[in-house]
Amino acid sequence: MKRSLALCLTLASGFALSAAAQTPAAPAPPAAPAGPSKIAVINFQAAVGQTNEFQRNYADVQKKFDPKIQKIKSDQEEIEKLQKALQDQGDKLSDSDRASRSRTIDEKQKQAKRNMEDVKGDFQQQMQEGFGDVAKKVGALLTDYAKEQGYTLVLDVSERPQEAPVVLFASESTNITKTIIDAYNQKSGIPAPEPKAAAAPKPAVKAPVVKEAPPAH
Repeated sequence: MKRSLALCLTLASGFALSAAAQTPAAPAPPAAPAGPSKIAVINFQAAVGQTNEFQRNYADVQKKFDPKIQKIKSDQEEIEKLQKALQDQGDKLSDSDRASRSRTIDEKQKQAKRNMEDVKGDFQQQMQEGFGDVAKKVGALLTDYAKEQGYTLVLDVSERPQEAPVVLFASESTNITKTIIDAYNQKSGIPAPEPKAAAAPKPAVKAPVVKEAPPAH
């Protein structure tokens, strides 16, 4: 089952925002003096997902989970071989032998599905935790930058499934996403990933691909 980094970022962003919502609100700042408003927009999910730090952490998580993904793929190949053998030899087997092989396939399918769900759950949890950690730091930098530049409002234009867009139009000149990414990368001191690691699309890098076992015949 394919999961892009964009979806993981959406899930992780929701996790981070939920955690933030549980934090007591800070006292309201004094009212700003009257004057012209200066507004900016930012794709916050993309800003976090495209930082060198998050790209590095994501690659580390992928590397950590790769052996588990390969094991699931190997188990799936074994199941498919058993299914094919049962189909090819089914009419030559006794009823008891055929039933025994079917039970073995069914048990392996159930185990493979449990393993797949465990890997997906663990992967998404680590992605959420990693996103939340970087998001807090990017958010702090964004706040400082907005104050320094005199912005009175910064709107998040990140796309979220099943939610109506908050901003219907914004001039590209108001978009500070890349500015924040560059500023964060400079502040963190973390270099960009190697070309090979960065070959996947940004931010839509593929997450683990797990193939569900077909039903036994």
